[in-house]
Order: sequence, then structure tokens, then C-alpha cells
Amino acid sequence: MSKRLQVIMPDGEFDELRRTAARHGTTVSEWVRQVLRRAGKDDASGDVERQLAAVRAAAQYSFPTGDIDVMLSDIERGYLGE
Repeated sequence: MSKRLQVIMPDGEFDELRRTAARHGTTVSEWVRQVLRRAGKDDASGDVERQLAAVRAAAQYSFPTGDIDVMLSDIERGYLGE
């Protein structure tokens, strides 16, 4: 089943969107569907891979740490600007 998506945007932005779709040889609706599909795939796959790469890189190091309560207190003081 298909669903309708309505997006409200200023005339100038829509005109730019129409020109972009025309440059790609497609309708605005099809261009938006393609971009949304691509964004969904990038978000779903790239984010997990990027997070795993960061964890793997961090696991290679051995840094000293402090007491968790002290660290959390330091973080909170930083948020509060103390």
C-alpha cells in the first residue's frame, strides 16, 4: 500500500527542487523518493559501521580513567558552567 507524504516549503525552495529534479531528468516526486531512499540506506548502514570503527579504534588504546562518580560530577559541572 502506498502512502502520501506532504511537505510544506517556501516557493523559492520548491522552485530549486523542481530545477534539481529537471537536471536529473525526473519529476520532483521521483527525485524526492530516490533521495529519501538513499538517505535511509546511508543512515542505516553507515552509522553502524562508523560506530563500530570508532569502538575498534578506541579499544586499541589504554588510557587511565577516574572514579565514575567523580567523572560524572566533572561532566555535570561542565554543563552547568561551574
